[in-house]
Amino acid sequence: MKKRWLSIVLAFSILFSMTGCALGGKEKGEYQVYYLNMDMTRIVAEEYDSQAKDSEELIVELLDKLASAPKSSKLRQTVPSNVEVEWYQLINSRLYINFTEKYKDLTPTEEVLIRAAIARTVLQVPGVALVEFQVKGEPLMTHDGTLVGSMTSDSFVENPGEQINSSVETSITLYFSNVDGTKLVKETRSVHYSTNISMEKLVLEQLIEGPKKSGAIATVPSGTKLISVSTVDGVCYVNFSDTFKNQGVVITEEILLYSIVNSLTELPGVAKVQLSINGDTKGSVKYSYDLSKMYERNFDLLPKK
Repeated sequence: MKKRWLSIVLAFSILFSMTGCALGGKEKGEYQVYYLNMDMTRIVAEEYDSQAKDSEELIVELLDKLASAPKSSKLRQTVPSNVEVEWYQLINSRLYINFTEKYKDLTPTEEVLIRAAIARTVLQVPGVALVEFQVKGEPLMTHDGTLVGSMTSDSFVENPGEQINSSVETSITLYFSNVDGTKLVKETRSVHYSTNISMEKLVLEQLIEGPKKSGAIATVPSGTKLISVSTVDGVCYVNFSDTFKNQGVVITEEILLYSIVNSLTELPGVAKVQLSINGDTKGSVKYSYDLSKMYERNFDLLPKK
C-alpha cells in the first residue's frame, strides 16, 4: 500500500505542480474518513488522527485511508482493491482525482456511495472546495451517460442510517395497480416502524407487502427481495432480487415501474429512481423500459378525476 501511494505522489510531482496549503493549526482527530456499510446502503464516518503538515500530505493520507480497511469490522473500505487512483491534482481549490479503468465496473449503487464517501472525505482538506472525478483522464459520467461534474459537500444526501433504534409512526403514500393493471391506485397509510431503517426501505417493504384497500392489486411480484436501497444526490438506487422478473401478464410494464418510482419520489430528497436486478442494470424492467435509465415521477397513470 505504501509503495502504491509513493508511486502516486511521485507521478503527481513529475506531472503536476501543487502548492501545499498549511492546515491552519488543526489538531489531530479533526478529520473524518467515510466508509461504506456492509449492506451498501449508506456511508459512515470514522475519526482519523492525521499526521499531515499541509494539504498535499493530507490528501495523500486520506486517499490512502479510503483504499484501506476501516477500523470497524462492520464497514468496508471505500475504494475497492481493484480500483486505483492514478493521479490527483489540485488547481484553484478544485481537486481532480483520476481513477483506473476498473472504476467503470462498479455497480450504480457502489459508484454513487463511493463517490459520496470520497468527496465527503477529501472536501475536509483546507484549500479544497470542489472535487471532480475522472477515469483514465476523461470526466466521470453516470451510468446513464450524464456528466457528474464538480461536487461539493452539499452534493450528496445519504440515508440517515441507524442512529436511534426507536419506534415511530409516520404516513407514507404508495402507488399500486388497479385490477386491470392499466392505472395506478394511490394509497396513503400510517405505519409504525423502527428508525434503524431508512424511509426508502420502509416504502419499498410496504409496497412489496401489497395494498390494503379494495380495488387495487400488488405490483411487485410476490417473493421479491429488496437487496439494497440507497439515495445519493437525489437519485434512489433500488436493487431487487431476480424474483422481480417473475411478473404476471396482468400489470403493464409502466404500471409496475411507476408504482415504484412514484412511491419513492413522494419522499423528500428523492427526485429520480434507478432499478437494478442483483446489481445488474442491463436489460429492461419488463420489455422496453431500460434498467440503465433513471426515472422521474409520472402522474399521468392515475385515473382522471
